[in-house]
Amino acid sequence: MLQLIIIAVYFMAVIGIGLAGRRRHLRFDEYMTAGRKYSTPFITGSLLATIIGGSATIGLAGLAFSRGLTGAWWLLVGSLGLIVLGFFFAAKVRNFGFYTLPQIIEKHYGAKVSLSSSIVIVLAWTGVTAAQIIAAGKILSVLGIGSSEVWMVVFTLIFLGYAFTGGQYSIIRTDILDIVLIFAGIFCGLGVLLYKVGGLGQLFSVMPVDKLSFPVSSSFGVMDLLAYLLVVGLTYVVGPDLYGRLFCARDGSTARKAAFWAAVLIVPLAFAISLIGMGASLLFPGISSEQAFPQLITGLLPSLVGGLVMAALVSAIMSTAVATLWSSSTILSINVIGFFTKPQDDRRSLLFSRLSILIIGLASLGLALVLKGVISTIVFAYTIYTCGVIVPAIAGFYQHKLKVTPNAALASIIGGGAVGLISKLLSIKYLDVGAIGISLALLLIISLVENRLHYSRNKPVNPVL
Repeated sequence: MLQLIIIAVYFMAVIGIGLAGRRRHLRFDEYMTAGRKYSTPFITGSLLATIIGGSATIGLAGLAFSRGLTGAWWLLVGSLGLIVLGFFFAAKVRNFGFYTLPQIIEKHYGAKVSLSSSIVIVLAWTGVTAAQIIAAGKILSVLGIGSSEVWMVVFTLIFLGYAFTGGQYSIIRTDILDIVLIFAGIFCGLGVLLYKVGGLGQLFSVMPVDKLSFPVSSSFGVMDLLAYLLVVGLTYVVGPDLYGRLFCARDGSTARKAAFWAAVLIVPLAFAISLIGMGASLLFPGISSEQAFPQLITGLLPSLVGGLVMAALVSAIMSTAVATLWSSSTILSINVIGFFTKPQDDRRSLLFSRLSILIIGLASLGLALVLKGVISTIVFAYTIYTCGVIVPAIAGFYQHKLKVTPNAALASIIGGGAVGLISKLLSIKYLDVGAIGISLALLLIISLVENRLHYSRNKPVNPVL
């Protein structure tokens, strides 16, 4: 009962912040970017809250439960991606002054390429949002009231209403609350677990040797790590939800610093969650892997501590769900619907935005009720997105040097995304890595051919002497 009260209080706080934010938004730009005024701590907290969601808690603990310390790579590749983002792209992204990633792509390649990337992102990020809903159902069902499906519906209604009313102002403000809860809950849960097993040394002494192997192990080899670096890590370099946070930064320098701070701070979280999963594999060996964190709450923690940890997990999932929903619905509104019909004023723009939130949210719920695994759902979504969008998006920042053409970018998105989809539908291992190579090859070869044809047609003719 105490755990239910704590969760209810958290949900009420989130709804209250959403309603408070509704009164602040008069213009479309304020609703979408919170006035582009936030400092490094706020943007760092919002980035972290976006990153630490269902896959980084329920999913990562499940990976560590199954294969040990190498499960931490699920977040560690994100840290590496954020470093690349900070060094090369964060300031540029903020200084564009846009609302979405496809608007950057449109600047580089034109509206048709932007539309194709938008469709891929909306489909993929609907899957990412669905994974958060699945994770919420797994966590909240341990309260013993209602099934996971019922909690999926309740959770969706709450975060839909929150995103619908408050806009980016409410999201960023709540992210600060969420990240404090996340750090407190995860490390509190880890502390209790280590106390129960006799300390970190005791945990390592009884853990199978292969589960302590790092950076690779018998169940996670070099090719698996490469696939993580490319398929997962690159979503941190070019991610529509992370870019949505950077657009709210005060300036390019703020965005850059926030990316670096987030890269540093997710490292301890990666290992803390991994240790929780590894500890759960010793204490509860008979459970399914993605039940490791929920089982820790119900089988090990006192009610008050369990309520705190549960609130931390729900807040992590809530913040990521809102971020992914926000990015995909914004892209649907501005880059897909807006491609066919341009809104005439702020009022109509807000209407399109809120309708898009509703559409994506309900689609994500429907997908979540069909699918079951958190990590498997996210990997499927990431693969389609990474294989299709990442290469042309990065190349766009260097378009003039690389002489990338719009047709090449379009072929890269379609070809890479299609091969990535096939790799998952047919479960062909490492084809996703090959799909990224195919995307790159299409981009370079078609650009080379088109540039040579253009040069041939416009080559000056030597005068006859």
